[in-house]
Amino acid sequence: MVGPGVLNLSHEVESAISAAKPVVALESTVIAHGLPRPENFDIAQHIIQTVRDAGAVPAQTAILDGKLQIGLSNSQLKFIAENEQIKKISIRDLTIAVAAGWNGATTVASTIWLAYRAGIKVVATGGIGGVHRGALPDVSADLPELSRTPVVVVCSGAKIVLDLPATREWLETNGVAIAGYQTSEMPAFYSRRSGLPVDVRIETPDQIAELVKARSFLGLQMALLVTVPVPRAAEVSSALLERLLNDAIKAAEKNRVGGRELTPFLLSQMTQRSDGATLRANVALLENNARIAAEIAKALGS
Repeated sequence: MVGPGVLNLSHEVESAISAAKPVVALESTVIAHGLPRPENFDIAQHIIQTVRDAGAVPAQTAILDGKLQIGLSNSQLKFIAENEQIKKISIRDLTIAVAAGWNGATTVASTIWLAYRAGIKVVATGGIGGVHRGALPDVSADLPELSRTPVVVVCSGAKIVLDLPATREWLETNGVAIAGYQTSEMPAFYSRRSGLPVDVRIETPDQIAELVKARSFLGLQMALLVTVPVPRAAEVSSALLERLLNDAIKAAEKNRVGGRELTPFLLSQMTQRSDGATLRANVALLENNARIAAEIAKALGS
């Protein structure tokens, strides 16, 4: 349980949960650290509207003055988008953020944690974290949270800068089922294909609902990962992505960028080197995933 006064739900989100209306949780790290300013605010607004248009209530998450906020006002969203001092808050940071009164953007991991405790069953994002490239066993906190929190996470696979086969293997080892939404293989973020299989192909939100019912019946506590390919018109070819990524990695090594700064640096470099093609793909998949997440939330009946 989260103590009173620490977990704040907007009136809209609280009312929707109480009335068993469909709700979709949205992470905010993509707004504060994953999209360029000032476009990030407009993109965030559009994603929120996409959820509404699809018939669900959007529940953007963030940390504001040490409070765990689920559902942001327009001014709060603008603050997250425009303030360059917003911290990136994952699971390990929640305790410090609350105690120190931080302002922060939630990662996929912390959004999953918050959503589950608020009673929200569906989370939408662009790409999850995963196993990083390189010799060190560097694993995103997103993965352990997926293995222990029974929500539905809608994404376009893991971010392309990661070790996708190792990430796929980690999910399998730790019992996280991967459902391909109208696809038989995991998408590779900006690309529709990775060559990596999903555990089951599903065609409709109702089929996702059946999987969730089965998970509940079995008492399993893992997330269900629903992977959705980027819309075909916005896809970036695998060959171009490989070249862009290699160049971005060289730039990171030259500038000695590592740790939690590496992924946003690589994605930013790829946007610049692709003349915005990867950014357009990112926006397209974020909007598409938000829409499908809303449809799944409706199929779940909450």
